[in-house]
Amino acid sequence: MALVQNRVFVLMDMDININWYPGHMAKTRRMISENLKLVDVVVELVDARIPYSSRNPDLDEICGSKPKIIALNKSDVADKSATLKWIDYYRDLGETAVAIDSITGRGFDALKHSVNTVLKDKFQRDLQKGMKKRPAKMMIVGIPNVGKSSFINKLSKRAGAKTGDTPGITRSKQWIRIPGGYELLDTPGILWPRFEDKKTGLMLAFTGAIRDEVYDVVQVSFSLCEFFKDKFAQNLMERYKLKTVENLSGHEILEEIGKKRGCLISGGEVDLERAARLVLEDYRSQRLGKVTLELPEDITKGNCKDNDGL
Repeated sequence: MALVQNRVFVLMDMDININWYPGHMAKTRRMISENLKLVDVVVELVDARIPYSSRNPDLDEICGSKPKIIALNKSDVADKSATLKWIDYYRDLGETAVAIDSITGRGFDALKHSVNTVLKDKFQRDLQKGMKKRPAKMMIVGIPNVGKSSFINKLSKRAGAKTGDTPGITRSKQWIRIPGGYELLDTPGILWPRFEDKKTGLMLAFTGAIRDEVYDVVQVSFSLCEFFKDKFAQNLMERYKLKTVENLSGHEILEEIGKKRGCLISGGEVDLERAARLVLEDYRSQRLGKVTLELPEDITKGNCKDNDGL
């Protein structure tokens, strides 16, 4: 095990455990707990490509009975049919979920409608008590790099919240007024102290929710190649002009990709790190297709089923 400045990664062959819990995230956990009384509803942004792994299991405990809506962000880069399955899955659990795209604003009207619906009884009781109608106060929470800042910028029609692809860019609490009678309480991204299994860490690494510096990108790319070989082999073959990936390990697939893309060093050896970063970037930028990495049927008793290669 190696411990380097609040980041822990264990690499044993292909058995990868990734854990990352910077100090400011512990502070955010306390901040959420302390400010729940100030809001009416919690909006949890998750990554539509990994709607299970990108949820923070601590939030259910932290939020308690506070009304909550799950917003499947980045739905534009996920498989549409898979996203619909996830919305149905959470609805069957008694939770409200909507698909949104923070770049175009698609799904924002549905989100506002959901907020008004879950708060309808509360505001009706307030009116019966003679209280003036006030803006619906929402707390926006989610893991790093799930797109909270882009979401807030689009919803508020301004560019006041800092955005970027680097996880963890938002570091402090801020209130933002939204046209139409809403107020948002933004919070920094928050991960949990220890992932329940190695697959959760890998899913977050695949999508860029965890800094690439935290783990061995080559090993993670091996696993991503294995995953695509088992689930989306055609995507790999078409993107990298491979004749076949059958019977190849993740290491061998990455070697072939490196050769095809000229990721070579002296002596003709493949530069595995360069090839690994290329594959990860190709997935994150949809060059490997709009692929959702997990489906509701992969979930049993709160855990992802074992998948070959993961």
